[in-house]
Amino acid sequence: MKILISRRGGYCYGVQRALDIAHNAARESREPIHTLGPIIHNPGVVKELATAGVSAVDEHLDVAGGTIILRTHGVGPQVIEEIAARGLVIVDATCPYVKIAQEKASSLREQGYLPVILGEHDHPEVVALVANAGEKAMVVENADELEPAKVKGKKVGVVVQTTQASANLAALAARLAPVCRELLVHNTMCNATQKCQEEALRLAEKAGAVIVIGGRNSANTTRLAQLCRAVQPRTFHIEEVDELLPEWFQGVETVAITAGASTPPEQMEEVAARLREYGF
Repeated sequence: MKILISRRGGYCYGVQRALDIAHNAARESREPIHTLGPIIHNPGVVKELATAGVSAVDEHLDVAGGTIILRTHGVGPQVIEEIAARGLVIVDATCPYVKIAQEKASSLREQGYLPVILGEHDHPEVVALVANAGEKAMVVENADELEPAKVKGKKVGVVVQTTQASANLAALAARLAPVCRELLVHNTMCNATQKCQEEALRLAEKAGAVIVIGGRNSANTTRLAQLCRAVQPRTFHIEEVDELLPEWFQGVETVAITAGASTPPEQMEEVAARLREYGF
């Protein structure tokens, strides 16, 4: 069996930066340290951080004192104000690319555009983008969700969840352009995410099966699996190497392995090692 391992899969810059920030905080602080929600969408990594003294909480109100780390997905300005007002120490681990998207969302509101956010409704990054864009912001997960009557003749601005796929943005822009009076599109998709997706698709075209590793609550990993599955139906999304089943690879000559941005890159090598043990 030939095994193709993605060179761009695994931790992105924003994730690695956030983890470094969390570990540094754990070493330097004598006070309790919490992340507001899981710092990244990878259950295994979140457990490891908890062992190191950095635990996740759902609400800042659950924290009596110490340090709150803002996770990669960011939060809205009101949440930051509330945390500061309670006297908690804030350590901001928001991904810099997410920060840019938040700034663009705020600028749309300030310039009088109707903000349209392309992203998943309940995803924490999108929730924070809405908080920056204002109460009039609309969220759509794809072009088909858009109701043209709601934007017809209006001045519309678009901002994008950083882990979206470029085809989704192209479809939304094509649907908006004929009906808007004015259209401003901020392409805030993460370049690293796009390159990972592009490479994964190239590998999927060469493979008889694809393994995508990452948290099932990870938006970018789930999207990566969806994109690969459209090219190679034998695509399997796993969180841990022990989920692999030998029967998935019977008769398969080439397997491609990739991983989401919240996945430790060494997990791709662990999967490759397990495949070699099967002896196909």
